[in-house]
Amino acid sequence: MSEVSARRRGGGGAARRAERTAISVETARFIERNIPNFEVLDEEALQVIEHNAETVLEEIGVNFVENPAALELWRQAGADIQGERVRFPRGLARELCRTAPSTFTQHARNPQRSVEIGGRNLVLAPVYGPPFVRDADGGRRYATIEDFRNFVKLGYMSKWLHHSGGTVCEPTDVPVNKRHLDMLHAHMTLSDKPFMGSVTEPSRAQDSVDMCGILFGEEFVQANTVMTSLININSPLTFDGIMMGALEVFARNNQAAIISPFIVGGAMAPVTVAGTLTQVLAEVLAGVAYSQLVRKGAPVIFGAFVTSIDMNSGAPTFGTPEASLITYGAGQLARRMGLPYRSAGAFCGSKLPDAQAAYESANSLNMGLLAGVNFMLHACGWLEGGLVASYEKFVMDADQLGVLHGLARGVDLSENGQGMDALREVGPGGHYLGCAHTQANFKSAFWRTDLLDYKPFETWEEEGARDTQALAAIRVRRQLETYRQPDLDPGINEALADYVARRKASMPDAFI
Repeated sequence: MSEVSARRRGGGGAARRAERTAISVETARFIERNIPNFEVLDEEALQVIEHNAETVLEEIGVNFVENPAALELWRQAGADIQGERVRFPRGLARELCRTAPSTFTQHARNPQRSVEIGGRNLVLAPVYGPPFVRDADGGRRYATIEDFRNFVKLGYMSKWLHHSGGTVCEPTDVPVNKRHLDMLHAHMTLSDKPFMGSVTEPSRAQDSVDMCGILFGEEFVQANTVMTSLININSPLTFDGIMMGALEVFARNNQAAIISPFIVGGAMAPVTVAGTLTQVLAEVLAGVAYSQLVRKGAPVIFGAFVTSIDMNSGAPTFGTPEASLITYGAGQLARRMGLPYRSAGAFCGSKLPDAQAAYESANSLNMGLLAGVNFMLHACGWLEGGLVASYEKFVMDADQLGVLHGLARGVDLSENGQGMDALREVGPGGHYLGCAHTQANFKSAFWRTDLLDYKPFETWEEEGARDTQALAAIRVRRQLETYRQPDLDPGINEALADYVARRKASMPDAFI
């Protein structure tokens, strides 16, 4: 771990308080790409997919279930309503989407950690949603609120991670109807990075807005975006009342929503790349358009969670070429709509942080960078198809996110980057280790891992011949031991704790 500020020395309580508040964990700025996006679809292919998506909306339509208010909004907008099925005149959804912003700022309580979502930017956020956790000592088990807080701390301590995320694991020891309060409280108090709101029920989305009102001030929340949320579509072509109800809360309050189909190719979408892209686009068009019916200008993100299926076992697969092609193509479609794009992550189907996990995660991470993703959920910690949040893989992935930062910088063609002084000084037959250019640049010239082992064999063997998982376990312990909570105004801290306590006391426990 690197720290921006060194500890102050001195005696007495005041000096110790100054020492604590001086600590600030270094976080890299969100990625700004200086490399081109990788595009797999030509203009003709894009037009075919866009035409087919409009045909799906016009002829097949989408279901808005258990949401009469949504059906009435669509009726007023000119859609054809039959039962819970909504069919859209060609071009209606795309026209409504035009009021969604192409970029927006998500503010963090520490302004230095705020992020810009959209454009050429990439914001990295951790794993979301696993009911289980795994570590080297305890193995696989149900997640607890202590695990959740540990992951928030690890996210805060991770240099290359820009965002605290949302449900980094599902704390099963807290009642279902109350756990969102503890999760939000952890993000707000244990980290000062931006975070995500709750979407599991509209009232929980409103709790998210209300707690942000305490943290940031109610007027600031209404005028600025301080939360991102994940609104999954029940693919194929179904929008449920709970998710849409949460979307309505976030949109009305100027908070961002990722409108994201949940696609397992062959099960929830066609087996072909073009067919899946058609369905993804149709679903996103309908979801984004609905957000704009709720509030014009509400910030939204074009989402695409895409994987394929193993036709023998039925299990989802990750890091595959088909998923990559869909991710690249969806990025092109998002840019044509002028919307920020969410996709990719450190995806894998492995049960352990092993070679399979590394191969599949590397494929998925690099794909996301090249696809032009703007918000990458699941960037670290994902294991076992998203069922498990792994402590060791969290820090392994977080270390590798530094590689994405390096790749995104592209090639430096400044006078220093060209290196002509070094070439002239060394000439034929020399070496560059001692030349002036190397001495001036060696500290920043190459990306450096904080985890992987590059020591000579003899040193590695003397230190216990540790594999990467063993090194990661050591790093997890070190980061949690050295964690220091970021400073928060005592009045805000007390008000947040009081809100959580009052809301919990207002309802009986529910575990389903």
